[in-house]
Amino acid sequence: MKKSLIVGVFAAAALMTGCNKQKDIKVSSDQDKIFYSVGFMFGQRMKDLRLNDAELAAMTQGLRDAANGKESQADLQVFQPKIREEFQKRIQSHSQTVKVEGEKFLADFIKEGATKTASGLAYKIIKAGEGAKPKATDTVKVHYHGTLIDGTVFDSSVDRGKEVSFPLNRVIKGWTEGLQLIGKGGKIKLVIPSALAYGDHGAPPKIPGGATLIFEVELFEIQSGDAHSADDGHNHGKPAKAAKKAKK
Repeated sequence: MKKSLIVGVFAAAALMTGCNKQKDIKVSSDQDKIFYSVGFMFGQRMKDLRLNDAELAAMTQGLRDAANGKESQADLQVFQPKIREEFQKRIQSHSQTVKVEGEKFLADFIKEGATKTASGLAYKIIKAGEGAKPKATDTVKVHYHGTLIDGTVFDSSVDRGKEVSFPLNRVIKGWTEGLQLIGKGGKIKLVIPSALAYGDHGAPPKIPGGATLIFEVELFEIQSGDAHSADDGHNHGKPAKAAKKAKK
């Protein structure tokens, strides 16, 4: 399990009040909203853990004890390794459920006339485009619209109204493969299983672990060669940002 997620979980505990006996509070001042926002952002990363009220209350108590200089109620050397084991188990369990739902969606997509590649990627070419198709080492300029299988939009250059350029070998595997199927001016719909996207850990808070992703992508330009100086969309949470996660 990634260290950043573990750190995030403990940071989230600072502001979470999971116990049923505790009442929700209304934050009003800007100072309170600063810390509320920290808790909310980290809390979003914890959804896949499916923690119950008692577990959230225990986490909150641990933070209070540490912040107040009290002795730990648990031997941290013993339980730190158990954190990774428990969280990894929960993440994998949740992602498996999400994967099954995604597999059914992908199968239905194929029944509707889509093509499935050897890697597991499914696609429909909306418009073939013209000329040579991009290579993995090329840089492409595109518009895209990304959703989960329930229709939730997690990222869209179309909505932002700004095209994006990035090296095709620095994006998630489903993109690298899928964009090589159309030429300039082409448009394609991709249904990408988690193994070719963000894997079991997902990309919290918007993309859950094990998620199958849907993209509609329009290809505007192809620049030959591995142009590392291109705008790869990292500032906007683009699929390019998924490259390292997908390859881990």
